[in-house]
Amino acid sequence: MNDDTSLTVELTDDGSATLFVPALDEHYHSVKGALTESDHIYRDCAFLHRAAINTTKPATPLRLLEVGFGTGLNACVTAMAATEACAVHYIALEKYPVDAGLLEKLHYGQLVDGHLLQAIHHATWDEPVAITPHFTLEKRKSDYLTDELPKSIDVVYFDAFAPEKQPEMWSAEAFARLIETLNPGAVLTTYCAKGEIRRLLTALGMRMERIPGPIGGKREILRGIKS
Repeated sequence: MNDDTSLTVELTDDGSATLFVPALDEHYHSVKGALTESDHIYRDCAFLHRAAINTTKPATPLRLLEVGFGTGLNACVTAMAATEACAVHYIALEKYPVDAGLLEKLHYGQLVDGHLLQAIHHATWDEPVAITPHFTLEKRKSDYLTDELPKSIDVVYFDAFAPEKQPEMWSAEAFARLIETLNPGAVLTTYCAKGEIRRLLTALGMRMERIPGPIGGKREILRGIKS
């Protein structure tokens, strides 16, 4: 559980900020670069990768699931990339939403589209909200481990805290439940490149690959495709 009163703002190596959770000794984003991580691991290697192979005619919005809404940075960079030809219905699960006042202290509006970011942060929870004509956001106050998961997912941003901090989020049972919700060809990315996670996802039917991480950050990340 995250207590907003104990969260602190820290600057990462690319000049963007993140939140630090003392109780877990963990950060919401990579200390090597919060914005760089969102852009590369999630927007580029998952959403845009899946969009490039979207052959549905006429194009229908991709259904994207984020495990851990956190600061909303992943959602914002995705909204900025969404287009008429590459629209998205973005569903984010967050058990402990961050206080709006604390989010303001991150000053992400200086690095991304500030109007979009404000719309994302102030969107009503637990119902779909059209942020732009090409980006619908559905923030759910939800427990990923116990609540019903959305169905027919095309893209997954798996951005939970590290396996050693929250092992239950990375268990075989949790991943099996997640993979059941995915459409064929769905793309999943995560910053975690541990061999045990790659082997676990492979055993559950995902075609896994190690791909280069963000510049200045982790050497490798994981991407999986559902067969």
